[in-house]
Amino acid sequence: MKNIYVGNLPYRATNEELKEMFEQYGEVASARIITDRETRRSKGFGFVEMSDGESADKAISELNGADWQGRALRVNEARPRE
Repeated sequence: MKNIYVGNLPYRATNEELKEMFEQYGEVASARIITDRETRRSKGFGFVEMSDGESADKAISELNGADWQGRALRVNEARPRE
């Protein structure tokens, strides 16, 4: 299982759209966009969990810097919380 950080997301992107984008590379266990607790608006980043490490690495290398709805995505392996 590999956890992927996805930054610079368009604010109108949905969890479903994020999941669909990564499903092109392999099985997605979960995809969620982080939202503000009070306003429920997107914070512009999220996390995707993929079950296969090789697929995850391919997704990271191909999607990092890719244009999505006019924004250049920042995609890399998520660092563990400290």
